[in-house]
Amino acid sequence: MSDKRPTSKHKLDRRLGVNTWGRPKSPLNKREYGPGQHGPQKSRKLSDYGKQLMAKQKLKGYYANIGERAFRRLYAEAIRLTGDSSDNLIGLLESRLDAVVYRMKFAATPFAARQYVSHGHVLVNGKRVTISSFKVSAGDEISLTPKAANMAHIQLACDSAERDLPEYVEVDAKAKKGKFIRVPKKDEVPYPVQMEPNLVIEFYSR
Repeated sequence: MSDKRPTSKHKLDRRLGVNTWGRPKSPLNKREYGPGQHGPQKSRKLSDYGKQLMAKQKLKGYYANIGERAFRRLYAEAIRLTGDSSDNLIGLLESRLDAVVYRMKFAATPFAARQYVSHGHVLVNGKRVTISSFKVSAGDEISLTPKAANMAHIQLACDSAERDLPEYVEVDAKAKKGKFIRVPKKDEVPYPVQMEPNLVIEFYSR
């Protein structure tokens, strides 16, 4: 199984003007203008609304283009929780099962991680979970089915030097299992580009 959405990922990079996942194959490494444009254009100054919208699109896109309805629900939960709403939002995003699979380097991209979950290749505490938005709790063990553990492209993702494991997960790469140690704060998350969850909170709070 392979990640079937390279074109949509590349369009997103060009539209947002950033190498969203920090990957070598991003079109932003070759050109820095949006899809449909025939050359670089002068950047225009964004309004506050434009900055907030861009921040929302970038954060949504990073997590494999989460749907608007689901993303709004995450915002609603983030502001209900105690503490900083921006931290809460990032913590909720990083607690999604597909995000944890990606952080553990069992998948090369968030899109692939979502696909592995939906196809039944991921176990949480030994039980198969096929819902990518499933909320992982601190201490939960994430593992791959024997079939998935032997897939060549999953091994390539595990061996890749593109990303390091963050401190809030621990992984036994040989056994293809790991533990979600804790929910991270936004400053702990290894985004390759700057994320501005505070602007996302402002966008939905308008």
